[in-house]
Amino acid sequence: MSSRPQYILLPVNPLFIAATLILAFLLDLLPWGDIMGVPDFLALVLIFWSVHQPRRVGIGLAFTMGILMDVHEASLLGENALAYTLLSYFAIMIHRRLLWFRPATQALHVLPLLFLMQTVQMLIQVMVSGKFPSWFYFLQSVSSAALWPLVTWMLLAPQRRAVDRDDTRPI
Repeated sequence: MSSRPQYILLPVNPLFIAATLILAFLLDLLPWGDIMGVPDFLALVLIFWSVHQPRRVGIGLAFTMGILMDVHEASLLGENALAYTLLSYFAIMIHRRLLWFRPATQALHVLPLLFLMQTVQMLIQVMVSGKFPSWFYFLQSVSSAALWPLVTWMLLAPQRRAVDRDDTRPI
């Protein structure tokens, strides 16, 4: 028997989904410079919504956000689009299994998805430029996976019902 409370979540507001995706995109637009291991916020939010709302946020939206990131980074058109599309596809594939675990354990399932995304991006960059980045390139996946419990808590917060129910409230 689990000691943690079981929440019945309220339906998610589509505007909240859009706002979180826009905020994550804007965080990725910040000039982080050459800081190694800065998380990919858009990838985290895409995984989250692909797992929790696979019918609303799917491969098409991931492709669109990837194209926008390609334009922002002035990278090969389709590099991020392919990576985010694969990321969303595999997140949707494991979404039922992933929801059975606690957020800390979910992070261990999300880590290979992030490694896959970065590997696709790295392979495309190697094919185009012929330069292999250092192994520190994959710190981004580790830092993103480390943020997964926090992202899960923040994005589920508006959907949680109150634990101490008020009888004057209908829900």
